[in-house]
Amino acid sequence: MIRTPRASRPLTLVLGTNEIASAIAAKLTEAMFAVVMRHDVFPPVIRRCMSFHDVLFGERREVGGTVGKRADTLAEIARIHADPSNVAVTTMHLPDILALRSLSVIVDPRMQKHRTPLDLRSFARVTAGIGPGFEVGVNCDTAIETHPAQTGAIVLRGATKAADGQARAIGGAGRERFVYSEREGIWRTSVDIGSDISKGLQLGCLGQKAIRAPITGVLRGIVRDGSQVPTGVKLLEVDPRGREACWTGMDERGQVIGCNVVAAIEKFISPQSRDRLHRGD
Repeated sequence: MIRTPRASRPLTLVLGTNEIASAIAAKLTEAMFAVVMRHDVFPPVIRRCMSFHDVLFGERREVGGTVGKRADTLAEIARIHADPSNVAVTTMHLPDILALRSLSVIVDPRMQKHRTPLDLRSFARVTAGIGPGFEVGVNCDTAIETHPAQTGAIVLRGATKAADGQARAIGGAGRERFVYSEREGIWRTSVDIGSDISKGLQLGCLGQKAIRAPITGVLRGIVRDGSQVPTGVKLLEVDPRGREACWTGMDERGQVIGCNVVAAIEKFISPQSRDRLHRGD
């Protein structure tokens, strides 16, 4: 059997479509992995111009030179992977994706901080957990820190740091740059990411409650209009840095985490195993 370049690339599943998942997907694609991103509704994605999330709604997204394309069938995933600069973005379930071919790698960067991550080690040869809740040898093979004090650190033994409710500072603003949902409901907004906004400006409604900008700055992220949101999740984020604000592409944090995920997987896999993964043995 003649193996095509598409078939020789290790099939990798990245869970979630947030900006960290998207940076990881882009870096893995650059490192010649064939990546499928699977959407998860929790938590809602806010930094949508820094992620592949809106590909699911017919919009074009490119992150770090990688183009995201929606796939609803296995045939579409295969067609998307024929171009090594593409990543497939899907809502398909794990058993359906597994029918394509064996998974070499699963990465879980959903950042579900107060939920216990599932142990998916039986579904792939290597699993990497990103952020709180992961313990090497318990629910992953390797992990990456996202805590502001150790962002991108590779964990080969023990657990990642637990969520402490502290947000990394951007332009001197931490948690105060976010607005969180106080109830579940349908989110409505007509404001675009990248807009200049002033503190107190109404940015949307959750149910019947008006939601206003917590500080002045640039709208860095906001949940997509019409989304069903649960209680206690981020609805929006404001970047107070003015001209230095970042709301598109891959930021420094995404770069560090994405590169170190690739490094962790490479470190975990021996050269001989890496060869077998690429051959599809």
